Amino acid sequence: MQIQNRLAEMRHKRGISATALAKQVDVRRQTIYAIEAGTYIPNTLVSLRLAHVLDVKVEDLFCFDEKPSAPQTVRDVELLSSDESLQPGQPVRLCRVGKRMLGVPSRPLPVTLPLADGVYIKASGAQRATVHSFEAEDDSSKRLLIAGCDPAVSILGRFVAKEADIELIAAICCSLQAIKWLKDGKVHIAGSHLIDQKTGESNVPIVKKLLPDGGYKIITFAQWEQGLVVAKGNPKEIREVADLSRKNVKLVNREKGSGSRFLLDEMLDKGGIEAPRVLGYNQIALGHIPAAWHIYSGQADCCMATRAAARTFGLDFIPLKTERYDFILRDRFFELRPVQVLLDVLNRSAFQRELEALGNYDMTQTGRVLV
Repeated sequence: MQIQNRLAEMRHKRGISATALAKQVDVRRQTIYAIEAGTYIPNTLVSLRLAHVLDVKVEDLFCFDEKPSAPQTVRDVELLSSDESLQPGQPVRLCRVGKRMLGVPSRPLPVTLPLADGVYIKASGAQRATVHSFEAEDDSSKRLLIAGCDPAVSILGRFVAKEADIELIAAICCSLQAIKWLKDGKVHIAGSHLIDQKTGESNVPIVKKLLPDGGYKIITFAQWEQGLVVAKGNPKEIREVADLSRKNVKLVNREKGSGSRFLLDEMLDKGGIEAPRVLGYNQIALGHIPAAWHIYSGQADCCMATRAAARTFGLDFIPLKTERYDFILRDRFFELRPVQVLLDVLNRSAFQRELEALGNYDMTQTGRVLV
């Protein structure tokens, strides 16, 4: 089902311009037009404000269209690849060359130089360094530093850049480290998928414990599936965590403090399996994509990662748990323009559809303020 709206109809009936309505609702004029065009899904607060200003009920503005949604665009393309092992669900880039539409497999392989603003020179103290910067000055108002392990931050960054002249800088790390950096004031936003073992609730109890003084908001990014990533065809016939104790199965683990590591340790403990019995338990990959890369390249037989990471390389996936990935940000950063642009993007239907297709993300709660 898709959401249909009568915002434009009600606005014209009330004789209110898009600019005037945007000002009263405290959003940008472009946001009003985007909602009316159906390319932006407003969050609960914006919906309530619109209904209040127009003196109608929310359901008078927005309702479900139970008609079947239009089929996704399917194109016949010429595949530009010498690799014949592509699997359904793997990402591709499209580009027209003359009259030909080309499809290029897109894998996160280390084949290009990384984006950089400078180069490291030397250490200059504890957690300090001297860097050769390529620019004499930087415009901090156009950048947002976000820490966490979700590889989808690159997609989020692309949409934010298209929406405004703003760049997301990703600090790839485990969930626990991201929250600690947020606590120390080193990042604008921390991403986390830590589950409290006592309550089974994602993130909120742990964040409250680590940030007891409050002063933050927790906003849902997406729900994802986490499980065992194995080679295509599952040649080792791995079905569950208990299979990791077999001598012919090699694991690549995640770093301490990561949600994947917590989940693995929890399941090993429940199965009565001691970590030293697992071949490769001390072999570490820093992130979901690097872990899946170890499986794709044959360096390991199995890892704990998301379905999105498995699909990126066309690997098989055994789901174990559904988790919620949230963004945590300090209240003092909430009104920053880059943060507001990011929050707007979270509710854009085009962004949500892309993540649903690429990684089977569940975006039904995206943008929901939990705390």
